[in-house]
Amino acid sequence: MNWILLIEIVYITILVLVCLRIIYDTRSVTKTMAYLLFVIFFPVIGMVFYFSFGINYRKRKLYNSKLLADEQLLSGLREHISSYADESLRQSAGVLQHNRELASFLTRDLHSQLTGHNHVKVLLNGEEKFPEMLKAISEARHHIHIEYYIYENDAIGQQLAELLMRKAREGVAVRFIYDDFGSRRIRKKLVPKLKAAGVQAFPFHKVLILLLANRLNYRNHRKVVIVDGQTAFTGGINVSDKYINTPDSPLYWRDTHLRIDGPGVYYLQYLFLCDWRFCSGEALAADEMLFMPPSLEANNTLVQIAASGPDSNQPSILYSLLQAVYLAEKEILITTPYFIPGESMLEALSIAALSGLQVKLLVPGISDSKLVNAAARSYYGDLLDAGVEIYLYKKGFIHAKTMVTDGKLAVIGSANMDYRSFELNFEVNAFVYDTAIAASLRETFFADLQHATRIDPASWAQRALYREIVEKIARLVSPLL
Repeated sequence: MNWILLIEIVYITILVLVCLRIIYDTRSVTKTMAYLLFVIFFPVIGMVFYFSFGINYRKRKLYNSKLLADEQLLSGLREHISSYADESLRQSAGVLQHNRELASFLTRDLHSQLTGHNHVKVLLNGEEKFPEMLKAISEARHHIHIEYYIYENDAIGQQLAELLMRKAREGVAVRFIYDDFGSRRIRKKLVPKLKAAGVQAFPFHKVLILLLANRLNYRNHRKVVIVDGQTAFTGGINVSDKYINTPDSPLYWRDTHLRIDGPGVYYLQYLFLCDWRFCSGEALAADEMLFMPPSLEANNTLVQIAASGPDSNQPSILYSLLQAVYLAEKEILITTPYFIPGESMLEALSIAALSGLQVKLLVPGISDSKLVNAAARSYYGDLLDAGVEIYLYKKGFIHAKTMVTDGKLAVIGSANMDYRSFELNFEVNAFVYDTAIAASLRETFFADLQHATRIDPASWAQRALYREIVEKIARLVSPLL
């Protein structure tokens, strides 16, 4: 009995210390409560989960050295683009009339300069992205920079790998960052093959024990390709055959990507160089071969890049999306595959709808995670009550992460509208201030609605009680998903 009492005392002491650690180390109140409930009601398992996945490394400054190196590189970048950025601001008063505060926020918070003289093209699905990207890579003369969360060793993965190896043998510098968890299937065979051919390949945040490693919680979710410092591809599409829809595809996959030609590439290049130094230890100088002077064409599409991750001082992507919602005057169109918005985004969208704006949300009707889907559905009632229109995509799985506001601003990137993208992962979004691009993305949104069903608020309110209970339980743990 004395041993049992001693064990109980030790356990309670440890539990109290862990709870204090959670309270001290977790910034979000909602997330704090979720972790506290988990460690209290799931003895031992909850503690193991927290120490494996929950420690806030942004606050713990795991990335201090990366932040310092990033700042040094940023100072070099400013010298290259400050004059172009100042010119863009002078010439863009009309275009930025309703989004000037957003552009100012990104400039002040991330030092992400507004860039003009860009040519921007929206690419739908792998069918449009991969041919265009492969062509651009095949024409590279100086360097190819690639950064992906998921890179599969399948047909498109092997086709791209063969091209990269050929370019490396031609003398083009090929640098490849792959997420060590998301791209774990290429570790043993494809990566050694790439290296043998001269491709410089490094994992982002190497995972030693896949089943129990905190680093699983801080993944590089970015999808970026940069060719010769002049052309970039970014968005939601990874390297995998599933993004290419054919008659034999088991599931139709809807996604959106972006091609940028011009100074809008500069900040993406900066992000890659920061990640490259973090992964490889090699510091590349911000010279004109990496940041090519732009050709000042008549095309003056304005582009600005938002990025955030555990190395950010604050969740900049969340803040930038919130600012875009706040500044909207008529219409907000959002597509996201994972919708666990948190209170700030939930309130912003609700206020917009209650203020008379048309707010439409397109989410998967077919989901790849039942738990995440249940947590997402727990938010729908509040939004429907506020007047938000919610549509469930039925043609297949919708993986695009986009926003269009007032037909003037288009946002395309890697960030889902969930806690993981806002707080844990390294993400990047492109903000395009252009009516033509916004109109194109708006047209795509309404075309997708043709394959979606709208949730009827009255029917939703009458759904089975057990479903509501399951969804509310899932919502309790939604900050942990």
